[in-house]
Amino acid sequence: MEQVPTLFLVTFTTLLAMINPLESIPVFLKLLEGQDEKAHRQVARRSCCYALLMMLFFTLFGTFVLKIFAVPLSMVRIVGGIILIRIGFEMFLPSSAEGMFSTPGGDSGQNGGDSAFVPLAIPIMFGPGALATVLGMSSMVKNPVANLGHMTAIVLAIVATMVVIYFSLIYAHAILGKIGAKGIDAATRLVGFFVSAMGMGLVFHGLVEVLQLYGLIGAQYNVSAASKGLLLLLHG
Repeated sequence: MEQVPTLFLVTFTTLLAMINPLESIPVFLKLLEGQDEKAHRQVARRSCCYALLMMLFFTLFGTFVLKIFAVPLSMVRIVGGIILIRIGFEMFLPSSAEGMFSTPGGDSGQNGGDSAFVPLAIPIMFGPGALATVLGMSSMVKNPVANLGHMTAIVLAIVATMVVIYFSLIYAHAILGKIGAKGIDAATRLVGFFVSAMGMGLVFHGLVEVLQLYGLIGAQYNVSAASKGLLLLLHG
């Protein structure tokens, strides 16, 4: 049962690092520039609910959708890991969060209701990286019925992540005032390193599974202790 809290922690930290609320704060404030506190809370709540529903859908039914299109789970881990690596490197590079997620016409701040879904829910909260994360973690549950505790841990981690994102948006002004733009930039670069490392881990596990599938390595291939811990989360 110690695997359940470990899975919760891994999923929670990966998603939180992937969404990176510190990077979302400047975008959120820019989109709602001139709006009152009530509008800020409404948009924050709606955007988090949208992202939460999409994450839960792909967590519960993502592997079923993949089976329909005959996409192996090992390939999902590899592609998802590559996406995470790419996003992690982009977070390392100097960039403007406002420029990355600006909407056409530049009037999103005057229409907070529309910005709750795009670009806040998609792609800031639920982008390729978050999609790859939830698919990669849920795909490790070989038997969701038998491993109900593991699926529950993933779902709770997603909910906990969105709660943290929600409160970070509500108190965006205070957080930005405390940390400052340079602090957010430094935190974003640091998070980018860990996002790339997490992506590399997914690629590694996917490659190991592919090599085992084609008999190029034994099923009991001896990986490192850290990698083995993640692999054993849902295999035992």
